[in-house]
Amino acid sequence: MLHTKRVSPSEGSSRVRGPGKSRPDDRAAAADSQPSSRASATASTGVHRNLKAMPSDHTDDLRLAHVLADDADSLTMDRFKALDLHVVTKPDLSPVTDADELVEDALRRALGRARPRDAVLGEEHGESGWGPRKWVIDPIDGTKNYIRGVPVWATLIALMIGDEVVAGVVSAPALGRRWWASRGDGAWTGRSLSSASACRVSDVAELTDAYVSYSSLSGWDHHHLLEDFLALGRSCWRSRAYGDFWSFMLVAEGAVDIAAEPSLQLHDMAATSIVVEEAGGRFTGLNGRPGPAQGNAVATNGRLHDQVLGFIGVGSPSSNGGGGGDANDGSTGGRAANSAGNGRGYRRGAECGESAGAVLDLAARRRATRRATTPASSDSESEPDA
Repeated sequence: MLHTKRVSPSEGSSRVRGPGKSRPDDRAAAADSQPSSRASATASTGVHRNLKAMPSDHTDDLRLAHVLADDADSLTMDRFKALDLHVVTKPDLSPVTDADELVEDALRRALGRARPRDAVLGEEHGESGWGPRKWVIDPIDGTKNYIRGVPVWATLIALMIGDEVVAGVVSAPALGRRWWASRGDGAWTGRSLSSASACRVSDVAELTDAYVSYSSLSGWDHHHLLEDFLALGRSCWRSRAYGDFWSFMLVAEGAVDIAAEPSLQLHDMAATSIVVEEAGGRFTGLNGRPGPAQGNAVATNGRLHDQVLGFIGVGSPSSNGGGGGDANDGSTGGRAANSAGNGRGYRRGAECGESAGAVLDLAARRRATRRATTPASSDSESEPDA
């Protein structure tokens, strides 16, 4: 029998549970019944009190998401580095632990009581329920880190209404960090709801000054985009594999300028996407379409986005140039457009959306162009500085 204990990632948790207190699902229902309120900012620079970081339209939803995240933190920290942690391999060859299952089951039960009319989509058990409101849960993003005792993992909780993410919480208790956002009211970070600082992306405008983060090179290789991604890394000031949710949160905080992943699921991106966007950044698929439903992701401070897509975008090539600059102007954007193949840039938005064959063809044309235009000495660079 699993006994859970409260392990708070912060001393200022929005709620602390002691022995004999109410169950998580009861507390979630209680949080839902509390009246909405918005407190004013404190005199402390950059710090806001209570519900200042929450919007009027989704105050109760965001409060509930924090309650769920608190409960998830308690469960995940209790099993983190446990000697009896049970790990199995799923059909897609990714690992899942008893902690993943425990957290998702607990959050589903809590939502069943607090939001019985809402649908739920979780990584481990798929989608249940129906209707325009849907909670999207990744119980542990970064499961491989969790298994090995690396503290970079988080629980991701988001609320979607239709196709739009309207609220999201990213909670990383082993790092003592949490990020959250709701549509129209900015992105925030802190150890609790009672103390939050606003997130804002960087102002970096040139790739030569940019910091890029990713998870691994093997994924880019698997999708036949490794050479394109390596070229992007060589064009940037610095690259590091912070990985998973953390890459995107670092973009939201302005510590990193670019984060990209070649293959992700909705549960990996729903919560992180709204934090990046509300921090002033841009979050799209490799095809340039906004939102977390494209099967992959590029997150930037916005100013660098088209330049990045010029290297790793997989949308339709356009004869009108693009990629953040004219293909022949010698600028960073122009060089990116040239790297997209035969001087043809990248076309964003509804015009994008190619088949897998077209994606591979675009990548092949990029490689052919790069081999023809890159001095032989630079071919020895095998990967970004990771």
